[in-house]
Amino acid sequence: MATELNKSYGELIQTLKKEISNARIRAHLAVNQEMISLCWRIGKQILDQQQEGWGAKVIENISNDLRKEFPEMKGLSVQNLKYMHKFAEDYSFTEISQQLVDQIPWGHNIKVLYDIKSKKERFWYIQKTIEHGWSRNILSHQIELGLYGREGKSISNFDNVLPAPQSDLASQIMKDPYKFDFLSIGKDAHEREIEKELIKHIEKFLLELGAGFAFVGKQYKLSVANEDYFIDLLFYHLKLRCYVVVELLKTGKFKSEHTGKLNFYLSAVDDILRHKDDNPSIGILLCKDKGEQIKAEYALRDINKPIGLAEYRISENLTRTNKNLSAFY
Repeated sequence: MATELNKSYGELIQTLKKEISNARIRAHLAVNQEMISLCWRIGKQILDQQQEGWGAKVIENISNDLRKEFPEMKGLSVQNLKYMHKFAEDYSFTEISQQLVDQIPWGHNIKVLYDIKSKKERFWYIQKTIEHGWSRNILSHQIELGLYGREGKSISNFDNVLPAPQSDLASQIMKDPYKFDFLSIGKDAHEREIEKELIKHIEKFLLELGAGFAFVGKQYKLSVANEDYFIDLLFYHLKLRCYVVVELLKTGKFKSEHTGKLNFYLSAVDDILRHKDDNPSIGILLCKDKGEQIKAEYALRDINKPIGLAEYRISENLTRTNKNLSAFY
């Protein structure tokens, strides 16, 4: 009886913890939604008054008067009121809720607003921010590296060998090109040197790979018929529920025989490591030059294992400048 009571009490505590956590999330989201709505309404009032001919100085006057009335409130500076003005100028009130603009913090919104011109692209980054819980620094990093134009752009045979929706999810985790700007090596570095540096900067490497990747090992040994084979990089993808084999190709263009080697590795991983509840393993070939697309597509067409092909770029470290964004919190 005591054991059953303890079990029941434990389940109760877990349920209550979940209820409290969910309530706190809802409360935080409600506060953020109201604050973003307030920013838009203030911006719209300023925009309407300027259209009536009040001039630019009205923003400075509004800032001074509001800060006197609400001295404890952040976000009423001249600069932040200008952000609100642009916010209301660029978005309609219905877009704020329909496109989930009010579900990300004000600082994130200003970053998207000033760095991206296309609304379609803005809304894409907003959705990704919500989906992955990006901080403003990570959002800024993804914008600077042009994730919008790279995600899902690789060559693959996923549609032919994977069932839906796994084929769609697999395509979404791929990029082309991958940008390893965080590596402190030259563009002509050899394969092993690149691999070593990627592991040295594993957190940044995982960020570039995308959400869901868990690192398993480098030069991962597989023994097949008394022979040892070594996978460059092995990951497990938590969302796809499968192993991901990453092979870094040496300098030079992609060749069709590279897919045969990776196909072999995937068969071995599926036979030796894959759990009965795991999905089929996926391979990613990263090369400096994938060559002509039609040749790469031919090379993958009759391969029976899911493989994606993409290029990688090693460049000088980017000089990042973060705007001094005023925010309410």
